[in-house]
Amino acid sequence: MKDYYLQKKERILEEFGSSMTGLSGQRASEILQEKGPNMLQEGKKKSTFEVFLSQFKDLLVIILIIAAIISMISGNTESTIVIFCVIILNAVLGTVQHKKAEKSLESLKSLSSPNAKVIRDGQKIEIPSRDVVPGDIVVLEAGDMVVADGRILENFSLQVNESSLTGESTNVDKQDIDMDKEAPLADRVNMVYSSSLVTYGRATVLVTGTGMDTEIGKIASLMNATQDKKTPLQVSLDQFSSRLAIIIIAICVIVFGLSMYRDMPLLDSLMFAVALAVAAIPEALGSIVTIVQAMGTQKMAKEHAIIKELKAVESLGCVSVICSDKTGTLTQNKMTVQQVYADGKVMLPEELDLTNELHRYLILDAALANDSAIVDGKGIGDPTEFCLIEMISRIDSENRFSRDDRTRLSEIPFDSDRKLMSVKYNIDGKNIMFTKGAIDVLLDRTTHFHTSEGVRNITDEDIETIHAQNMEFSENGLRVLAFAYREMDGEGAISLEDEKNYTFLGLISMMDPPREESMEAVEDAKSAGIKPVMITGDHKVTATAIARQIGIFEDGDMAVTGVELDAMSDAELDEKIKHISVYARVSPENKIRIVDAWQRDGRIVAMTGDGVNDAPALKKADIGVAMGITGTEVSKDAAAMILTDDNFATIIKAVANGRNVYRNIKNAVKFLLSGNMAGILAVLYTSIMALPVPFAPVQLLFMNLLTDSLPAIAIGMEPADHGLLEDKPRDPKEGIMNKSFLIQLGVMGGLIAVCTMIAFHIGLNTGGAAVASTMAFATLTAARLFHGFNCRGDKSVFRLGFSSNWASVGAFFAGIVLLALVLFVPALGHLFEAVSLTGSQLATVFGLAVIPTVLIQAYKIIMKDKISR
Repeated sequence: MKDYYLQKKERILEEFGSSMTGLSGQRASEILQEKGPNMLQEGKKKSTFEVFLSQFKDLLVIILIIAAIISMISGNTESTIVIFCVIILNAVLGTVQHKKAEKSLESLKSLSSPNAKVIRDGQKIEIPSRDVVPGDIVVLEAGDMVVADGRILENFSLQVNESSLTGESTNVDKQDIDMDKEAPLADRVNMVYSSSLVTYGRATVLVTGTGMDTEIGKIASLMNATQDKKTPLQVSLDQFSSRLAIIIIAICVIVFGLSMYRDMPLLDSLMFAVALAVAAIPEALGSIVTIVQAMGTQKMAKEHAIIKELKAVESLGCVSVICSDKTGTLTQNKMTVQQVYADGKVMLPEELDLTNELHRYLILDAALANDSAIVDGKGIGDPTEFCLIEMISRIDSENRFSRDDRTRLSEIPFDSDRKLMSVKYNIDGKNIMFTKGAIDVLLDRTTHFHTSEGVRNITDEDIETIHAQNMEFSENGLRVLAFAYREMDGEGAISLEDEKNYTFLGLISMMDPPREESMEAVEDAKSAGIKPVMITGDHKVTATAIARQIGIFEDGDMAVTGVELDAMSDAELDEKIKHISVYARVSPENKIRIVDAWQRDGRIVAMTGDGVNDAPALKKADIGVAMGITGTEVSKDAAAMILTDDNFATIIKAVANGRNVYRNIKNAVKFLLSGNMAGILAVLYTSIMALPVPFAPVQLLFMNLLTDSLPAIAIGMEPADHGLLEDKPRDPKEGIMNKSFLIQLGVMGGLIAVCTMIAFHIGLNTGGAAVASTMAFATLTAARLFHGFNCRGDKSVFRLGFSSNWASVGAFFAGIVLLALVLFVPALGHLFEAVSLTGSQLATVFGLAVIPTVLIQAYKIIMKDKISR
């Protein structure tokens, strides 16, 4: 890798065959074919065969293999074949699931990957970062992630955070200079490096290295380390499974001892105990959780919410406060200029006179203190800025105010602390600094007033009139920008100290109407026990007007500015926090304090953000939500969830989906454990009562494979319903195995076990041990298949509807068909040690199998459905 920081930029441009107008589209495509995509090569992935072999390392699979060996020694060929078939089928299913998870991760990774602004064929365009090639000219702005290594060609106060490379958390001031001495990476101030973050300023950069040819390519691979972490729910379920396994193994030891005490052959006793352990342990638990969460994240991605961290799916169900930006999230982000205030008059944009010096300067300020552009009808940049460009394009048909024909001499980019943006241009032989920004900040720095009669000193009366006009705009829900200028001496760069002694030009008001769906989403949030809070940089009056319109601000609520918030102590804030619905004119530090106050109150907080300075608040929040359209790459990197449509309603949908994922997991776990409990209780009963063994080992394996997987996955596919948003947020400290849950397990498992044992006794009395075993096996299998409908939700299956989850119906019929094949096909019956049953015995099996479901559904109809009405 060459030391490009030691070379002059003209030489590097020549080496890469590039220029300030960028590469041609054709040349860029050729380089992309030659160099490959701008991506880091990830560590070597396991082949499909390696993944398949890894499935046999599991302890439970080893127990199964031991069972197969014991079966082989005992001469039971059919059992041996069945067990090995089960082992291989489990390994195949595990391999398929692993590969699907990999593909799912890749698709989500591609959805959340950054874009880059490049100049090609003389035009600034936005492309996926993977398509950036050496020789490209990249435009970097505050909030961007640097997507490739590059040499700085033009620099405007650029500051970059390179902590991912150097470990230094402070920002680095970059410069457009030639260096002639070797320097460590952290001191190469004329270079930028892939994966670093632009925190301030702007620059034009020539790409010198992409993919593995970057500095980060030498030392890192992308996002691999975090993908294998288990979520808190998975960890708690794994711990529960481990404890349960110990209990079950202890039961198996007891059953083995009882079998030996009853003079059962050693191999048969051992085989039965091992098979019981395998059948009783819910080994599908971990994979079911992963599958349900994966399905949930894919569903959310289709609904414009990309989940970057699996744990966010669980946390979403607990969210009780949503702190949301106003612009673009609660509103449409389609800013249009409504009215202009200049020379003491309010006018429409079309009434601006291009020959009037005041109007001309106001238009120049709006055009030049602006970094947005309209390319092929699409706005690139901040919506507030390109609505000004759209206004100018409507009134300036001859393109006299275009930035393309003028050279920007210097600039101070906008930031949320100053709330100003300043640029310096030469206009008609004069060096002029144009500034736009917040009216309260700009008026404090203004000394003169431009009128139709010329420039004069600004008076207190003028300032009062301007504030009154701003208040009138704000009360109508309009966003207002103030414009001013200052004539400068000399050619030097402007600094923060120069932002004073301004001449006031006027105000431009804009409207960003609320999204149609925002009102309904806010109402849904409130009914779900979630407090929606608006946080905005706008004026308090404007913010309150919009918040009242969409239902966030109600009578008795408070609206607070950042200054007022700073004046509050933590104790005062804690006292008032529940009543504050609108925060206006806030700083990034204010956002962190708001999140902290809610968290002190024990709330789970979701916070939206799109700017560079929002990143700390997004990290601080329980769920950081970045904007996919207007959000900076820095904010996306810090967030746990990205909204691809920047819509508040999408957050509410994601909360409903998060609650649904957790509910489905809980119901699937309930199904698995209650079914297992029925089997354990049945075996314990026969062992204690010295009755024949109720199930053959292969029958236990059949039930394990059939009743654990298909219905559980079908329960995980239960769709979200509006009722989810009528419940209060879940307490994150409450475990899944609470008292109510355990009681339900005992009751449901006990009902199924009782019906199974009744069938067993009927079989003993009418046909002997073989018939009894077959009837018990068929009853337990069918009862667990019916039980899948009980575990779909708290309401009765008639209220839920069969058509709302066809997967559960399909899983049930698939199970019934497989059970029928075992009962009616002699070869399969022989394989699974089942004998033929008479019509009356089959009717008994069916009747007993359906009884637990009938009783459970009757309870739900009488109690649950009655309550829900």
